[in-house]
Amino acid sequence: MPETPLPAPIPPVVVMGVSGSGKSTVGELLARTARVPFVDADDLHPQANRDKMAAGHALDDADRAPWLEIVARRIGDAGADGVVVACSALKRSYRDVLRGGDPRLQFVHLTGVRELVAERQRARKGHFMPPGLMESQFATLEPLGDDEPGFDLDVSAGPDEIVEEAMGRLEGR
Repeated sequence: MPETPLPAPIPPVVVMGVSGSGKSTVGELLARTARVPFVDADDLHPQANRDKMAAGHALDDADRAPWLEIVARRIGDAGADGVVVACSALKRSYRDVLRGGDPRLQFVHLTGVRELVAERQRARKGHFMPPGLMESQFATLEPLGDDEPGFDLDVSAGPDEIVEEAMGRLEGR
């Protein structure tokens, strides 16, 4: 008789925040630590969205809607295996769509001062999101509400410290 696989040690997670906050770095490390798959939601953007951002234009809600549905499906498809997704999830309405994929979804919001995020964005090479769109991301950002499942972590700590704190909170320690 085959063994029933154990559920993931943490609920499904979206590591969220503005571009350059470290979502992919922290998300990959968190997924590796929890031994669950990692998905970078940027990889799920339709080409039209990538082209628009690369041209220096911010996405609007109509651009994001089909992409968010794709990300929500990917979260739902993970089931008990769990998943960590790096996704900006800047607005509550976006997070509501993502929660439709799995109501257990938790958000780890990477927060930080604009100067640090801008420095990180300038250091990135080959990303389709130009640093000039940072202000539009901060303008769009709606921090997690008190009634939303998740928590904020400051990006001034290193990725290992951020992941250690996130794991502790997600595991209920």
